[in-house]
Amino acid sequence: MEIQRRGLVAAIGSSAAVGLAGCAALAGDTGDNENSPEISGETLTLTTTTSTYDTGLLDELNAPFEDRYGVTVDTVAQGTGAALETARNGDSDVVMVHARSLEDEFMDEGYGVNRRDLMFNDFVLVGPPDDPGGISGETDIETALTEISEAESEFVSRGDNSGTHTKELELWDTAGLTVEAFGEWYIDGGGGMGEILNQASMQDAYTLSDRGTFIDMQSEINLDIHVQGPVEGGPEPLMNPYGIVAVNPAVHDHVEYDLAMAYIGYITSIEGQEIIEEYTSEGEQLFFAEALSEEPNFQQYVPEGWESSNSDE
Repeated sequence: MEIQRRGLVAAIGSSAAVGLAGCAALAGDTGDNENSPEISGETLTLTTTTSTYDTGLLDELNAPFEDRYGVTVDTVAQGTGAALETARNGDSDVVMVHARSLEDEFMDEGYGVNRRDLMFNDFVLVGPPDDPGGISGETDIETALTEISEAESEFVSRGDNSGTHTKELELWDTAGLTVEAFGEWYIDGGGGMGEILNQASMQDAYTLSDRGTFIDMQSEINLDIHVQGPVEGGPEPLMNPYGIVAVNPAVHDHVEYDLAMAYIGYITSIEGQEIIEEYTSEGEQLFFAEALSEEPNFQQYVPEGWESSNSDE
């Protein structure tokens, strides 16, 4: 991950970085409220995943934004699916989530605009220290899941259409396994990440977790990482990217679009990305900034599959 750190440092030192941030001029003013650009709106409603909320990252990110603009960020923590549904209903101004397929669907339907890559960490497969499924150290996530299913070791699923749940289902499917056919060993937890980690710990079960929430809770639970994600050299399918999307004011004209774009500009700016990079728990970095880069990924603005689906037009 030092490559990512060097990339961020280099971007911060370049004049191009400000342009990559998107609306960075709004976030770049470090003066007090009176000298900051004027924006309309007093309260920004942010729907986001439980991982960004439970880890405490948003407390660090939101405070400078609130102070600068004299506004309040009302954070609603939900699974990714629920967060996007809240936004579809017009009850959110901006969404921070981590399931690109669901984000693309949200954008394709016209509910979201101006999506930005924000940050990433990874998923880890955790379970009881005695490892009843015998998967510890496995470098192939599909093999590890197959071994869990063959041993019928208890596994607690988020079961809530969250980004983590979406990734878990993708991994079972890639392994050629159908969760509908699983027995009682496969448990539908139906809760947030912290709740699921506690449940897995109490039941000596496996579960899929984002690294950030696991690190933040590891001193409170009796679970070990048995399959690492790519942050620690594990399989690439366990990568966990986060994006941020403004709700389309053309669909819901009451949303605080100016405020949403100011927030996106701030959180993807040099200042916001530094806060993400420097945020730690138990001495470990939880998230890795992705909005600033020496080689910007302009494909981030395009829904997956757009080129192929429109190539004949």
